[in-house]
Amino acid sequence: MKRHLAAAAAAAVCCLTVLTAPGAQAADNPYERGPAPTNSSIEAVRGPYAVSDTSVSSLAVTGFGGGTIYYPTSTADGTFGAVVISPGFTAYESSIAWLGPRLASQGFVVFTIDTLTTMDQPDSRGRQLLAALDYLTQRSSVRGRVDGTRLGVMGHSMGGGGALEAAKTRPSLQAAIPLTGWNTDKSWPEIKTPTLVVGADGDTVAPVASHSEPFYESLPRTLDKAYLELNNASHFTPNTSDTTIAKYSISWLKRFIDNDTRYEQFLCPLPRPGLSIEEYRGTCPHTS
Repeated sequence: MKRHLAAAAAAAVCCLTVLTAPGAQAADNPYERGPAPTNSSIEAVRGPYAVSDTSVSSLAVTGFGGGTIYYPTSTADGTFGAVVISPGFTAYESSIAWLGPRLASQGFVVFTIDTLTTMDQPDSRGRQLLAALDYLTQRSSVRGRVDGTRLGVMGHSMGGGGALEAAKTRPSLQAAIPLTGWNTDKSWPEIKTPTLVVGADGDTVAPVASHSEPFYESLPRTLDKAYLELNNASHFTPNTSDTTIAKYSISWLKRFIDNDTRYEQFLCPLPRPGLSIEEYRGTCPHTS
C-alpha cells in the first residue's frame, strides 16, 4: 500500500511540475511570443528577436506604394502576428520607419508602407493599409512567417485616420493604433477592433480636441479602447523614435493581436500622467 501511495504521490508531483513548467502558459496561449515582459524590455530600443528586412517595390504590388517588411529572423517560434503602418499627408515611409525594427524585434512582422501618392486622404490610406495586409499575408516573400488571423494597423496623421478607416472596413482586425490621427470623420461607433488612440498635447495640425479625443469618445463603450495623450509633444512626435509611443504600442499589439495577457499589466490599471503622459483614459479590465 505504501508503495502505491508513494507512486501516486510521485505522479502527482510530476503532473504538477508539467502544469507549472515555463512552457505551460505558452501552451495555454499558442500566440505568446518572447520572454515575460518587463518595463525595461518594452522600453528598450530593441526586443529579444533579431530582425531582418526586405524591400517591396511599388512596381511589384497593386493598391499601395510598396515599402519595407521587418520580421524576426528566426522561425523557431513559428508564425507571428503582423501590423501594417501608413505615413501621413505629404510624408513617405521613412517618416514611420523607426517603428519597423522596434516592433518586429518584439515578435511581429511589420510592414511600413508608402502610399500611392503623398496627397492621399484617410479613406484611401485605409484601403491601402488593407491592400498591404493582403499582400503581406498572401503574396509576400515572408507570408509563411505571418499568422493571417492576427493582424493590426497603425498610421500617423492621415495614416492614423486611415487606420480607423481600415478597422471600420475590416472588423476582423485585432488592433488599431492611430498616432496623432487626422480625419474629417470624427465618429467611429462602427469599429469593433480594440483601438489605442494616441494624441499629443501640443498638436496644432490635428488638435486633440477636434481629432483624437472625439475619435476615442465615439468608439463603442463596450470596446476595448484607450486614449493616450503625449505630454510636451507635437503632431510630428511619432516621426522619430519615442519610448512612450513604442511602449504602449507594443503592449497594445501584444495584448490584442497575440492575446498575451502578460502585457495587461502595462495597460491596466490605467497609466498615470507623468513626464511623458498628459492624460490616459481607457476601459479596464480588457475583455477581448
